[in-house]
Amino acid sequence: MDEKTLEKYRKAGKIAAQALDYAKSLVKPGVSLLEVCEKAEAKIKELGAEPAFPVQISLNDVAAHFCPEEDDNTILKDQLLSIDVGVHVDGFIGDTAATIDLSNQNENLVKASREALDNAIKIIKPGITLGEIGKTIQSAITKYGFSPVRNLSGHGLDEYNIHTRPTVPNYDNGDQTQLEEGDIIAIEPFASKGAGVIYESSNPTVFQLPFKKPVRNMITRQVLKEIDKFNGLPFCRRWLVKKFGLAKTNFALRELRTLEILKEYPPLLDQAHGLVSQAEQTILVTKSGCEILTKI
Repeated sequence: MDEKTLEKYRKAGKIAAQALDYAKSLVKPGVSLLEVCEKAEAKIKELGAEPAFPVQISLNDVAAHFCPEEDDNTILKDQLLSIDVGVHVDGFIGDTAATIDLSNQNENLVKASREALDNAIKIIKPGITLGEIGKTIQSAITKYGFSPVRNLSGHGLDEYNIHTRPTVPNYDNGDQTQLEEGDIIAIEPFASKGAGVIYESSNPTVFQLPFKKPVRNMITRQVLKEIDKFNGLPFCRRWLVKKFGLAKTNFALRELRTLEILKEYPPLLDQAHGLVSQAEQTILVTKSGCEILTKI
């Protein structure tokens, strides 16, 4: 990796960390979920970058992929909430997340994912296997009596690609793939009070357009032109509704779905509806260890 590219990763990581810190400062009883997301997205742009995906705040038994609609009226009170922030600078991405417990009754659950992340980072170096990382994460979470979410994982990051190889497991899956110097990965433990397995629910609000097909309808073409600006990264319905209104947005998304070119990300829920915590940092594997890129 050349120094110019690395500096973009570092800038994206720093802005992601600042945006997450800002979002956390907004979280308090009586504040709307939508307000936190929109202000955090605005902060990313104010700091000189773009969202790599919509800011997501997943509540209670939702592990990931929840993004409020433009008319969402959820008010924060006593929920457990995971805030996931992604930032890109010219396509180079920083991805970070943290969990806040407004009920003050889930301290150990929050600690479990955070400690799993910290312990995993401590062992990162060239030659470490993915299975060893998963084993470390699993050990930290089960120590508290919780389950790692087995079908969610950390991931590699690449230019305009939020999820690429390698897949970083949250349990000991025996994967002997070794990390190499220069790898950039997001380590992302999830700790569950429930099944430790998630499923896709309904009503997705986050989407992605991985490839394109010819589109004839003028409305869909207009919306597609806006989607093209995201360069293949995930986006939310709310962003489009602000520009085109609800009717045009829904019409265009329906057509793109019919053409089978729209990837949908519905909210991911714990199978037993147990509470889920999350912690995440973006890491650069260095010659002798690692560098945390999403750190203020």
